[in-house]
Amino acid sequence: MPGENLSRDEARDRGRLLSVDGYDVTLDVRSAVQAEDTFRSLTTIRFRCAEPGASSFADLLAPSVTSVTLNGRVLDPSAVFDGSRIALDGLAAENTLVVDAQCAYSRTGEGLHRFIDPEDGEVYLYTQYEPADARRVFTTFEQPDLKAPFTFEVTAPEGWVVLSNGVEEGEAEEGREALPVEGGGGRGAGRHRFATTQPISTYITAVVAGPYHYVADTYRRTFDDGTELEIPLGALCRKGLARHFDADDVFTVTKQGLDFFHDHFDYPYPFGKYDQAFVPEYNLGAMENPGCVTFREEFIFRGKVTEAAYEHRANVILHEMAHMWFGDLVTMQWWDDLWLKESFADFMGALSQVEATRFRNGWITFANRRKSWAYRADQLPSTHPVTADIRDLEDAKLNFDGITYAKGAAVLKQLVAYAGRDAFLEGARRYFKRHAYGNTRLTDLLSVLEETSGRDMAAWSRAWLETAGVNSLTPQATYDAQDRITELSILQEAPAAHPELRPHRVAVGLYRRQDADGTLVRYARAEVDVSGPRTVVTELAGAERPELILVNDEDLTYCKIRFDEGSLATLRSRLGELTDPLARALCWAALWGLTRDGLMPARDYLDLVLRFAGRETDIGVLQSLHSQAQTALDLYTAPEHRDTAARALAEGALGELRQAEPGSGHQLAWARHFAAVASTAADLQLLQGLLDGTAKIDGLDVDQELRWSFLQPLAAHDAADATAVDAELARDDTASGKRHQVRCLASRPAADVKARAWADVVESDALSNALVEATISGFAQPGQRELLAPYAARYFEAIERVWQERSIEIGMDVVRGLFPSWEVTQETLDAADAWLTGHAGAAPALRRIVSEQRDDLARALRARACDAAAGGRP
Repeated sequence: MPGENLSRDEARDRGRLLSVDGYDVTLDVRSAVQAEDTFRSLTTIRFRCAEPGASSFADLLAPSVTSVTLNGRVLDPSAVFDGSRIALDGLAAENTLVVDAQCAYSRTGEGLHRFIDPEDGEVYLYTQYEPADARRVFTTFEQPDLKAPFTFEVTAPEGWVVLSNGVEEGEAEEGREALPVEGGGGRGAGRHRFATTQPISTYITAVVAGPYHYVADTYRRTFDDGTELEIPLGALCRKGLARHFDADDVFTVTKQGLDFFHDHFDYPYPFGKYDQAFVPEYNLGAMENPGCVTFREEFIFRGKVTEAAYEHRANVILHEMAHMWFGDLVTMQWWDDLWLKESFADFMGALSQVEATRFRNGWITFANRRKSWAYRADQLPSTHPVTADIRDLEDAKLNFDGITYAKGAAVLKQLVAYAGRDAFLEGARRYFKRHAYGNTRLTDLLSVLEETSGRDMAAWSRAWLETAGVNSLTPQATYDAQDRITELSILQEAPAAHPELRPHRVAVGLYRRQDADGTLVRYARAEVDVSGPRTVVTELAGAERPELILVNDEDLTYCKIRFDEGSLATLRSRLGELTDPLARALCWAALWGLTRDGLMPARDYLDLVLRFAGRETDIGVLQSLHSQAQTALDLYTAPEHRDTAARALAEGALGELRQAEPGSGHQLAWARHFAAVASTAADLQLLQGLLDGTAKIDGLDVDQELRWSFLQPLAAHDAADATAVDAELARDDTASGKRHQVRCLASRPAADVKARAWADVVESDALSNALVEATISGFAQPGQRELLAPYAARYFEAIERVWQERSIEIGMDVVRGLFPSWEVTQETLDAADAWLTGHAGAAPALRRIVSEQRDDLARALRARACDAAAGGRP
């Protein structure tokens, strides 16, 4: 639509011209249960104009507008509304805009999403706006710096739970008509009015409505000065998930987080109540709407999961809670400084998790999983500084990436080491008090940190926040005749495209066998400031020769760890004997980096997993190893060696599964990994036996979620047909079961199956976002290259049309998910290059996704060449 992609320049001009005093938003969503496509949205905005007589515009994405009134003057909707903007001419110093519109329910998770539960036919609604989809629900000035107080009123079917950012004022008024609605007059209704919020940005307003299962609790805190704080807590989910909902654990983590942030931020939680809604078909992990946080309902576990799943949920809860201060109380001016909220929330989520909850190994997970995400993103052609150049909303959408989140958080961890923890937290406290309910830029944060630390934050920012790319740190040691270190230095390198060498505060650990059991332990450590291409670690001169030198021990900085030859040989032979779990996780991550970079053959990495993953104590690290091993097998192993490697990996996984402690999380993780790599007739026969009960592994509870995990590879290898898949759905006729069924059906190795899946996703918009995701996941199966080969050319022919016709969320899913990564050939790489060359005028966001996928493909080709060069050795 014209004007749908708001630019930074337009937002800057409008931000200088306008200031907003308040919104009154009235929604009538009774039509949600009547199979209608739209709902009524009535918005009143009170705002000021710095230049009376000037023109501007409001944002609205809606099928139709009934009326527009500006300062009592009735405007012709057909003249002022173009489908995405409402033109506003002749503005006064003080203005009132009233817009009555019919807005559309969403099936893509953008705007007001409507979900019909297949289990009981109930209808559930929730909103998701970031970065700019509030305009799908009400008329807005859709940019983060035009903050305002919001008052919401929602008319919904009688008996529904309805929530918004503010606390509900009084009891819902049942049976009242708030807004006449076509076809809806006379139906029982509840009118819900919510307290006016503090000034907040449009993208974090929220409405949740439906027959949700709701659990209540209360957080209480008495501060040192005797002040008492009481926060009503709520947790809710669909009725169909209520029997699985462990709200007590959610509340436990919530209260621990509130205690931590109150202790460290010296600014009481500012938004009244704290509801947490677990909602269906959610595109994100969660969203920090103040007072009404939304999460994907997959955080409610329908079956047994490992402790890593609970740890991940706790981290997300705390990440969103940190946003109440970093992002909601103080918000970035424009999306260039998205990191001002996401990097801080990622860092504070990990810090609070480790220090306030039962999940004490959060920094291991951060080093192993979050930073892996960052390192991948930072080596793509689309890499960017932490503080990015965001030209428009499409740019903003794509910058919710590993750099903005995980690299930014890692950089903040480095900043804490550089400036000191006390200075960092005191800077945060001053930042909140100085900019409460306002908007900030990078310079606002740097100035306050400079005050508290006494450090030159401008120089630090230039190195870490304003340049892209990741440095590599490699140890180099010389020894004397007595096998003592004469000199240990750290070599720093940068990629040619991003040659910045940064200052790093690192710990260097020396490891060797010391105990009688032969385990590798650290016997010497030094911290040093690395700068330039070579830094000498004087403190370790004279130390006895180590078997392993680990730079960035304790994970203080953000870098790629490399090894000297002796250390790498030690890891190849004795990685499992490294006792410290964080050091071990760092070594695993570094070895994976070598594999991705084509410096270690994929089969060598698979061999390390086969020999040492069974000794991994951290369940989160183990599950990462499983995922990386599957990627190494599917993408990085030379084709002529893949079948042999696949059999070895499956045999190893089955052996570990049988040896794992019965009923343990490790047993469950190995069961899922075995299913993911199973391919031989014997493997598939065992999976079928576990499904039908003719086979058994002591302690392994094959619950419904695990049944789907076993059925999917059976379908993909033509060992389970559509009848078997449908029979499984009959056992699990739920929303989750439907997603699994769709994925399994699309996995089957048949030409008509692939054609139908392609058509459902590319040629039709009938599927919801969740089913689009499931179909894509099933479509692209390893081992089905011949079936999928024809779709490589069709992909490049279709993607520009898909991008133009579909919402950005669905467009991103299709363009990423259907890229022909199964066809790791030079021909596919050439086709991607040809598309990029021939579509220079395509949307920049679309070109970015294609270039990222193209880079992954080129990386796979390099890794396969490395693996092929290793020859036929096992």
